[in-house]
Amino acid sequence: MKYFLYARKSTEAEEKQVMSIEAQLTELADYARKEGIFISEKFVESKSAKTPGRPEFNRMIEKVYASKEPIGIIAWHPDRLARNSVDGGQVIYLIDQQKITALKFPTFWFEPTPQGLFMLQVAFGQSKYYSDNLAQNIKRGIRQKLRRGEYYGSAPLGYVHNAKTRNIDPDPVKARLIKKAFAEYARGGTSLTDLQKKMNLWGLTTRAGKPLALSTVHKIMRNPAYIGIIIRKGESYEGSFKPLIKREVWEEVQARLKENGRPRRSKDKHDFPFGGLFRCAECGGGITAQYAKGRGGTYIYYRCSKKFGPCSQPYLRDDLMEEQLRAYVRKIQLPAGWAEMMDAQIDKWVRDERSNREDAKREIETSLEANEKKLDKLVTAFLDGMIERSSYLRKKDELVKTKAELIEKRGDLKRGGVYWVEPLRDWLETAVRAEKLASSDDFYAVKSFLEKIGSNHLLKDKIALLDFAPPFDLIPLYKQKQASPSGKDRLAQGVFAENSAGWSWWDSNPRPNKESDGFLHA
Repeated sequence: MKYFLYARKSTEAEEKQVMSIEAQLTELADYARKEGIFISEKFVESKSAKTPGRPEFNRMIEKVYASKEPIGIIAWHPDRLARNSVDGGQVIYLIDQQKITALKFPTFWFEPTPQGLFMLQVAFGQSKYYSDNLAQNIKRGIRQKLRRGEYYGSAPLGYVHNAKTRNIDPDPVKARLIKKAFAEYARGGTSLTDLQKKMNLWGLTTRAGKPLALSTVHKIMRNPAYIGIIIRKGESYEGSFKPLIKREVWEEVQARLKENGRPRRSKDKHDFPFGGLFRCAECGGGITAQYAKGRGGTYIYYRCSKKFGPCSQPYLRDDLMEEQLRAYVRKIQLPAGWAEMMDAQIDKWVRDERSNREDAKREIETSLEANEKKLDKLVTAFLDGMIERSSYLRKKDELVKTKAELIEKRGDLKRGGVYWVEPLRDWLETAVRAEKLASSDDFYAVKSFLEKIGSNHLLKDKIALLDFAPPFDLIPLYKQKQASPSGKDRLAQGVFAENSAGWSWWDSNPRPNKESDGFLHA
């Protein structure tokens, strides 16, 4: 059977820790030799797999479809093949159609069995979840940056970014002009339009080099960054950079802006717990809410906003909505004992991977040391006239290339890590949290939870509908299999068997255990 080799490296920052393409090709070539695999064609590209549309991957899939004989695929890890549900689904479908009869990964075990397919689905789902979770990680990094008082975003006019401190510093010239602008407006007698003209006359411009608009001047005078305060999403943070304006001057400027500004009418709005969560399944309009009297008192009723025209969908009372959403939360609850076993297994995987990485590091260091000795001997032999110059140069070139490959491998090991642990633990913590939320009256927290675990939130005929997002969809799916009386699928019979062999849920390098009746080894 012939194999296709697929190697991918995203050029985005999110995958800096993943091995380079050259390192993948080297490792896969070694792995193929050990396994006796014949690679008929290679597919290599530098493109993110977060969304469908990779040219080389699509070309490989087309060749699999067109092939009259079964194909095997070799890759570094399932996440090299797919980080989205469309590409992952294509691979699963081709396995079901027996167009792909083997998948080989140095870091992941797979067999074309129901257990293996389930595990592959988990790996694809986890890869997608990792990509989706990056946004949350970035937000967490931003919050940490703000807690340290480092300014986030484009530097305000009068400041410049400092690459060393990752903060902002006053601009030697523009900072003085900003101070002068605040002082003039604080003294009074100067309108905002007059100040705009003066600032443009002084040479202050936007980043694009254009004159300051009146709205831009207004934003500058309202920006609390000039007194050392950062505002992000309504929350204040104390900046660790140098403020340009004294607080007394700032307060005076704000008072004058308020005095000169026109008052705006404010409209009180009710804050309903599930507002903005659902769309109408009939017309696509947003679901809004209102107070109305019903049997036994006044209730909140959720209804279609009818933004796109007439709609026949009925109202849904809040207590009925709440019970339906609790039912969705309960579907994500883990059965008793699962969380503890999963947490223990994750700890074991982390220990094993770190141990494997240390062994790999020692092996590379030993190889580098042996390479250096060979180079020394080669140079000595050449200087002693024992070998010709052409042989010396050829052998030296081979040793230098080998050394470069070893150094690259060492760098990959240093940069890499158990990057799957954080999203996996977050998944587990979310599933554990479902048990508390299922009986909680904090419906704002329930709404946030449903936004995280689901998508396509719709309301139809008084029924709340949503699709569970990967990998959260695996829990209700597996519960359904567990409850099925069919004996064909033995996955359900061996969920987390309490034996010394333990269980396997997702592993960067899992191995089957024939003696186990566990989760995947039933």
